Amino acid sequence: MGIFSFFSKDKKEKLDQGLEKTKTNLFEKISKALVGKSAVDDDFLDQLEEILVTSDVGIHTTLKIIERLQKRVITDKYINTSELNKLLKDEIAQLLEENNNDKLSTFDDLQGKKPYVIMVVGVNGVGKTTTIGKLANQFKKVGKHVVLGAADTFRAAAVAQLKIWGERNGVKVVEHGMDTDPASVAFDAVKFGLEDNADVIIIDTAGRLHNKIGLMNELTKIKRVMSKIVPDAPHEILLVLDASTGQNAFEQAKQFTAATEVNALALTKLDGTAKGGVVIGIADQFNIPVKYIGVGEGIDDLQLFNRHEFVDSLFN
Repeated sequence: MGIFSFFSKDKKEKLDQGLEKTKTNLFEKISKALVGKSAVDDDFLDQLEEILVTSDVGIHTTLKIIERLQKRVITDKYINTSELNKLLKDEIAQLLEENNNDKLSTFDDLQGKKPYVIMVVGVNGVGKTTTIGKLANQFKKVGKHVVLGAADTFRAAAVAQLKIWGERNGVKVVEHGMDTDPASVAFDAVKFGLEDNADVIIIDTAGRLHNKIGLMNELTKIKRVMSKIVPDAPHEILLVLDASTGQNAFEQAKQFTAATEVNALALTKLDGTAKGGVVIGIADQFNIPVKYIGVGEGIDDLQLFNRHEFVDSLFN
């Protein structure tokens, strides 16, 4: 089965279904733009630029793609319309590879770290706590001992929701309740996880503070106290973004990458939107690998991002 051997048929079908709205939206527009044309010309490339921008790929990344296609047209002299899908697929796959999305991974690959500490950030409403619960499920399925830390203490619902996910997955949740010091919760969660021989420790954080400076200071403090227990923690700072918000996701990425050293992305709710192009734009613009994607509401519907499978599902 080659490069996709770890990617089950069920997961591939789920990914295909999750990207259906994006694919339909994109290719209906491209098909209309191609009506009456026998070759890819400048007029079509202008239309394609507009199509990609309105599909939330983003202007920066769209211009890169158009420039690459223009070079291919010049180099190859003549490109008929039937070749366009393959060219687009190739160029987008190459973009994702250049932006660190070329590493196939599994949930049992913890980069030799024990415990492997993940700090999860993102605004309220993007599916942050749900993503943590689904991550815990995936790690548990491959035999990892997981501990959760409820450091989003600004919302009572966040602590309660994480506790529900903890019970559902059969994992310990370290929490101090609402209106307590988030850094203290993170410290105790990492300390408990280390003493309990945990493989993975996942820390939830607040989605919103009063201002960006407050957010930056809080996240910096949480990182600092965790590193007192595990010197190189957190190993993964995971920014969760809601793909259905399109360009708003870009703005959120700007704010959180300015506030802390985000080194992994999770894009949720791909199944409910035609704006899946945002995955391509955010990965390219911020040069941060997309590690997880959400393609459904089920507990198993959080997948490791595989650029080959993503592009294949989008274009086939």
